[in-house]
Amino acid sequence: MAGKEAGTAPGRVTSRLRHAVASERTQATDRGGDVPALGREAELVSTFAPSLRGLLSGEGPALPVVVLDSCGAVQAFVSRADGRDLAMGGLLTPDQVAHSGSFPLWFEPAPGESPSSMVARLAEAVSDHGRRHEQIPRVVLVPGVGLFASGPSWAGANRARLAYLDAIKLMSADARLGGPRPLADVAVMDERGAADRDWRGARGCVLGKVALVTGAAQGFGLEIAQDLAAQGAYVALTDVNVDGAEQAARALEAQHGQGTAVGVAIDVTSATSVAGALQEVVRTYGGLDLLVVNAGVLRAASVNEQAEADFDLTTAVNYKGYFLCVKEAAPIMAAQHRAQPASWSDIIQINSKSGLQGSNRNFAYAGSKFGGIGLTQSFALELVEDGIKVNSICPGNFLDGPLWSDPERGLFVQYLRAGKVPGAKTVADVRRFYEEKVPMGRGCTTADVMKALYYLIEQTYETGQALPVTGGQVMLH
Repeated sequence: MAGKEAGTAPGRVTSRLRHAVASERTQATDRGGDVPALGREAELVSTFAPSLRGLLSGEGPALPVVVLDSCGAVQAFVSRADGRDLAMGGLLTPDQVAHSGSFPLWFEPAPGESPSSMVARLAEAVSDHGRRHEQIPRVVLVPGVGLFASGPSWAGANRARLAYLDAIKLMSADARLGGPRPLADVAVMDERGAADRDWRGARGCVLGKVALVTGAAQGFGLEIAQDLAAQGAYVALTDVNVDGAEQAARALEAQHGQGTAVGVAIDVTSATSVAGALQEVVRTYGGLDLLVVNAGVLRAASVNEQAEADFDLTTAVNYKGYFLCVKEAAPIMAAQHRAQPASWSDIIQINSKSGLQGSNRNFAYAGSKFGGIGLTQSFALELVEDGIKVNSICPGNFLDGPLWSDPERGLFVQYLRAGKVPGAKTVADVRRFYEEKVPMGRGCTTADVMKALYYLIEQTYETGQALPVTGGQVMLH
């Protein structure tokens, strides 16, 4: 979806964003700029970027990437009394023409202005800019926030950002020499539109989408993130193990290109941490199209022996964590849909077959997963009006992943110790027991789950479902 340039017919955008609004409590951080304080600036970021993705998307459902730069040079420029006059004085370099498009849009939020009022004014400003310059803006300058740059890909948006940073430096220097000297109009016409012809080479339902995967530093979550990136998505790998998430993201960038992935710290049991992670994704890519709630823990034990702390941890991660992630992601997705009604988003919870039937000596996990399906059905009913589909995938046993096979904390070891498998003497006995439960004779794999995930994204007439991927072990009735 990011392989197509934003449209050049500005008249279509006014009605599209009249009702766009999204305000979130979020915590700011930026790969390319300074970190503003929490508060009004964060609220503006959360409102602006997702709305701009919808506003600048052209006719179809494809949404561009929007990146934010709030570095010192940008903040100094947008704070200048003559900043607007300098920005609108003309285009200064061929790179600015090629990568930043037409003149930037200068937009000033009013003090204390509500998000809905601000977004309505933004829609009018973008439409008016398009009529004046015959092109939707690629760069939007916002005093108090920074520079938003858009493109059909992360690379294109980043080029627009860098090109305009160079222009800011020129304008600041030329002001001491009598003012900047813009290029002739003919140069603008010759170069305009030359950028952003890059495609990432992949095709499919997640091409160019922005995805966030929780629990992505290792195991199932990492493999989900890897497959999404291979299919052309921009992926935020989030995990309480931020070092592991960042290392995995760097590996994906080395394989698929700069901007493909970012590692972000998250503790899904903390509202503040979840809000901060979502804010970082918005500042990096402009919004969110796919939330994969994968983070989970399991503490198997008899009801007579389960420690209260283990029960609380399982519930907090698997159940409460799902709620917190949806609570923070949904307003971002809703803003994009209000700006571009043809664009829908997806929330997919990685549940379990234990969410469909009880699990002996594993009640805390099964209970949290049963509850997760209840959340999925309820979220689906509420969020459909915001253009968000919500579904769960219920995989069978992922026997080769660390959840099962870790030699110290894996389920094979836990189940052996808990006596869950009658007569089992070794880990191999436990594994064989679970393989024999599956009509297809094997455990679930990431490839099995990804087929289900892509199905749910492509299926435009399905929400609120719990899709089994169990090799026939669990059948719906």
